[in-house]
Amino acid sequence: MWWLLAAVAVAVLLSAYLWWTAHRVERVHARARSAARSLEAHLLRRAAAAAVVAEHADAIELYATARLALDAQPAEREAAENDLTRQLQALRPGGLPAGDQSMRALVATSRRAAVARQVHTDLVRDALIARRRPLVRLLRLSRRYPEPHYFDIVEPTLPELPAATPAPAAPAAVSPS
Repeated sequence: MWWLLAAVAVAVLLSAYLWWTAHRVERVHARARSAARSLEAHLLRRAAAAAVVAEHADAIELYATARLALDAQPAEREAAENDLTRQLQALRPGGLPAGDQSMRALVATSRRAAVARQVHTDLVRDALIARRRPLVRLLRLSRRYPEPHYFDIVEPTLPELPAATPAPAAPAAVSPS
């Protein structure tokens, strides 16, 4: 009788572990797909901000590169984003009017895109590690999900913008003594 209870306990533990592993593979692939969509959105925002900056700075090459990045097909996306990054690195904020908010928006969207790329890279790494586990390969638990791929682009290093100058302080009132 005790061997029957032991067999049931082992079967329950094994099935729980298999369910947990299958759920983990599904979860990590869903997160990798979500991170890929988020990265795509941030890269589109960066390209749109670059187009606005190019219009303000009359930078024709930057505008053309930004439009190519906006219109790129998935297979051409990495090359278009790398070209845009190279154009942005050559951009100098001195050509823009003082207090231009478009350059600040471009810097902010570039930083967000860099963070989104790092998150995407981490989640793709986790998904690939989950796919390589022997039990996952043996039971083919990842066959329903397309294999995620890294998105390799050059990290943008945009110039630092000067800090906004605060409004001059009002003169201190002199109290009569």
